[in-house]
Amino acid sequence: MSRELHLAGFLIASHVTHSHAAWRHPASETDYLGPDYYRRVAQTLERGKFDFLFFADLLATPVRYGNDIRVPLSSGTQASATIDPSLVAAGLANVTEKIGLAITKSTTYFHPYEVARIFATLDHLSRGRAGWNVVTSLNQAEAQNFGIENHLGHDERYDRAQEFLEVAFKLWGSWDRDALVQDKASGVFADPDKVRTVDHEGEWFKTRGPLTVPHSPQSRPVIIQAGSSSVGEDFAARWAEAIFEIDPTSEGRKAYYADVKSRASNFGRNPDDIKIFPSFVPFVGETESIAREKQAFHNELADPISGLITLSVHTDHDFSRYDLDAPIEDVVVPGTQGLFDVARRLSVKDNLTLRDIGKLYAQGVLLPQFVGTASQIADQIEEGFLGGEADGYILSAAQAPGTFDDFVVPELQRRGLFRTDYTGSTLRDHLGLGGASLTPSPRGVAVGA
Repeated sequence: MSRELHLAGFLIASHVTHSHAAWRHPASETDYLGPDYYRRVAQTLERGKFDFLFFADLLATPVRYGNDIRVPLSSGTQASATIDPSLVAAGLANVTEKIGLAITKSTTYFHPYEVARIFATLDHLSRGRAGWNVVTSLNQAEAQNFGIENHLGHDERYDRAQEFLEVAFKLWGSWDRDALVQDKASGVFADPDKVRTVDHEGEWFKTRGPLTVPHSPQSRPVIIQAGSSSVGEDFAARWAEAIFEIDPTSEGRKAYYADVKSRASNFGRNPDDIKIFPSFVPFVGETESIAREKQAFHNELADPISGLITLSVHTDHDFSRYDLDAPIEDVVVPGTQGLFDVARRLSVKDNLTLRDIGKLYAQGVLLPQFVGTASQIADQIEEGFLGGEADGYILSAAQAPGTFDDFVVPELQRRGLFRTDYTGSTLRDHLGLGGASLTPSPRGVAVGA
């Protein structure tokens, strides 16, 4: 085929994924505080020739729903307990060889120098397999954990993120690729003419440079993003090489795909250089009825209140104040606006109550569920891939690591949709991207302006 399907696996360095029921599933392993769980998942996905393993992250225990941490902690809601994915990924670099390792870091609560150093280091340790999921953070609780009283507004966070990436690109370019000499005979370690300060002073950041880490194998990490508001989509169209998307409907996924690709030219980019990855939760069975039994068992474990706690975290809005048996009200949320728009759209389309949305959110944060035999799930993937909704898909587990073990890679390979082996060694190779530019795309003109 002229186009190749891409696949990634989703994790949080935690006891759950998108599914809040995952930790309660009898087949799930929950030793997320040790290395073996992550090693098993990463090596399973590498055997399946996945492009990358993707770690989401949040920086605060859920508190937005009713201003209380007791229920989130007792029910194991998403983000109630997490460890640092950058350290997990560094460990995985040592027990894998080809699979990409993508982690989340915030542009709101860190400094570009620190983040640039982390990703240059991970790119070296993994021999060119690092990816950065760029987020602007979600809520007030995260601000308070970093000693900041008020979380920045939505558009301000993206303004800061623009400069953050511009600075990071400068820092990654502060060492030429051949600057490190290490000539023992002459005693020359590095060529000082090939290492530069960056001397950046802007609205948000000031840094001298250079980075202490020499030029890395990919030059910089692959940039991943998940912007779903208009401002977020413009940010993704400027910076992202892979985009993580959540929409439970085929029509929504197609609209998003077309919209982001059309915005790319606004920033002087080839739309083919942006790979869009909708996410889904699969339930695979020897027969369709077995698969539906697996789905029903999982979904019954999902608690609506747990889902509403996470919806409150993601939107930075307290949904404990509303009637559970009424439709979602049309309110302004300061957090993730795209996910709330999806929830509102579902509520109107299917006449769902807030309790219904909470149940769906707990089952998988509004991800679609692909259910059936290996052939039936491959049909859904192929239809979306060829039908203008995806360049690839991110697989999120209903129970781990079993969901990854059961996945339908052999059927996709049989159809010629997916690789039978890696043809390169870096994450950029897996995604079919060219060399990494260290010159940011121009800011362009926002489509919605």
